[in-house]
Amino acid sequence: MNKCMVTGGAGFIGSNLVACLLDEGQEVVVVDDFSTGKRKNLENLEGKIELIEGDIRNHGLMIKAMEGCRMVFHQAALGSVPRSVKDPAHSHDVNVNGTLSVLETARKTGVGRVIFAGSSSVYGNTEESPKHENMQQRPASPYAATKVAAESYVRAWACSYGMETITLRYFNVFGPKQDPEGPYAAVIPAFISSFLHGRQPVIFGDGKQSRDFCYIENACRANLFAAKAPSESCDGRAVNIACSRAVNLLKILEILQELAGKDIAPEFKPQRPGDVRHSLADISLAEKSIGYSPAVHFEEGLKKTVQWYRENLRP
Repeated sequence: MNKCMVTGGAGFIGSNLVACLLDEGQEVVVVDDFSTGKRKNLENLEGKIELIEGDIRNHGLMIKAMEGCRMVFHQAALGSVPRSVKDPAHSHDVNVNGTLSVLETARKTGVGRVIFAGSSSVYGNTEESPKHENMQQRPASPYAATKVAAESYVRAWACSYGMETITLRYFNVFGPKQDPEGPYAAVIPAFISSFLHGRQPVIFGDGKQSRDFCYIENACRANLFAAKAPSESCDGRAVNIACSRAVNLLKILEILQELAGKDIAPEFKPQRPGDVRHSLADISLAEKSIGYSPAVHFEEGLKKTVQWYRENLRP
């Protein structure tokens, strides 16, 4: 690669990926407007990266920023299902038009490959399990719909322009640097924060909904594998990135009670619109296409995550 770009590099997944790329000896350009990303996520990387503050929808800025890059890891997005339900137009603009901007800039600047951060949310509430890439996409939220649309552009740029592209459909990534606070916090960091602060963790629904949780190290490794994959594997296809094991929220609370040494009962609230009931991945295509397999499984990843929050979460 030599020189590559990470959009959304100050975010949770993006900043962890930037660190992995630097460990691989790569020259990294980060583009982030800090609307959701955090400067503190890049504090220990100052002087090691080229940081450009700006919006990926700014075509002029992106042309200059992408010059000389051989590969783009497109992580920038406006996440959260509830946020998209509240303001679908904004989610569409950032996630869909932003992806179009990245792809078109990459085409014009001669970038060799674009690796797109997709989402398991594209499968929706289909009963078939595990989820595989040939299933019909049934987005249940505006956020999921933006990911379907963005994936379509990623595939179209491969078909129309011969650009090497691939979508990594992340399944519920968790780990260090994930924001534990606010109305759009993901479930695992929110649970951990509640336990460490002695608050009741909140469950939306009955707690029996399950997810294929994927530790951040696995997601970063998947990007590295995709960067090194043969050209024929980057033909616009999408591959699932997960651990191929589902865990329900009540089980997570049980494990966290033991890890935190606190027996705090959860507070149950109504299920939120757009939430998916169950999610489990078939990762066989990722294994075949890019050589991916999970290195860190759920329990080990959860222990590492709890330890990181113990050391870094402010009282």
